[in-house]
Amino acid sequence: MPKRRFGCYPFKCLTLDKCGACLRACPIAGENLLKFDENGRLQRVQAAVECYDCFECADACPPRAIKVWGEFMTVPEMMSVITEDRSFYDRTGGGVTLNGGEVLLQWELAAELLRTCKSEGIHTCVETALHVPWQHAAAVFEFTDFIIADIKHMDTEKHRKITGAGNELILENLRKTATLGKRLVIRTPIVPGYNADEENICKTAEFIRDELHGNIAAYQLLPYRKMGTEKYESLGDAYPMEKYTPPERGDWEANLLYLADMLRRDYGLPAAAGASDRVD
Repeated sequence: MPKRRFGCYPFKCLTLDKCGACLRACPIAGENLLKFDENGRLQRVQAAVECYDCFECADACPPRAIKVWGEFMTVPEMMSVITEDRSFYDRTGGGVTLNGGEVLLQWELAAELLRTCKSEGIHTCVETALHVPWQHAAAVFEFTDFIIADIKHMDTEKHRKITGAGNELILENLRKTATLGKRLVIRTPIVPGYNADEENICKTAEFIRDELHGNIAAYQLLPYRKMGTEKYESLGDAYPMEKYTPPERGDWEANLLYLADMLRRDYGLPAAAGASDRVD
């Protein structure tokens, strides 16, 4: 199971006098491992003794400025949370959605959790980038009612440039997913200057129509939104799209509506501008 990460290297300390509780709580190196910079941000020092993520510093922080991202849970513990909303699922037809990050990186846990949900009669959904070995995806999809996956770009080199990986594995997994008889939604986050050109959208439509045989519940064109910036900042990671400025709502909304209308008319796809509340 992946290790938890926590946002204390660096983060903005909320106590002006830097109380030092986190430094005193560190059981292995104290100030040799953690230090404040001139802007009041706590940083982890590369020391001979490495942090082993006990999170004592987070527990000791009075204003909770140190935030732990992630939590270890067992399937029974997760089910105790999930079943608290059982009456809501029964009333609305809703259920459990696993998303990420990438949930299929923890495919064994995900499969066991969804298997348990299905045994309880709870509807299941997975959102995935599908850049994983097919056998991992198949093990999870066995217990999945509804699958949501992205096609970010049809040109593999452009896909590699903007995401860090080519699209060959993703497209092959989509071909296999489309044969499972599951409800499948394809999404493309539309980012002007990256993948919003009509040529790319039409190639995506051709792939869905010809290679997935149109076996989808919907093709959703989504506006790009900056999300997770707080997490990137707290972990000391650069936000990849920091310099990107999205177009005004009126512009992107009109473009998505135009593209969706074109896809319905010219390709016969169930295309939608945005994520609709209901997918037939």
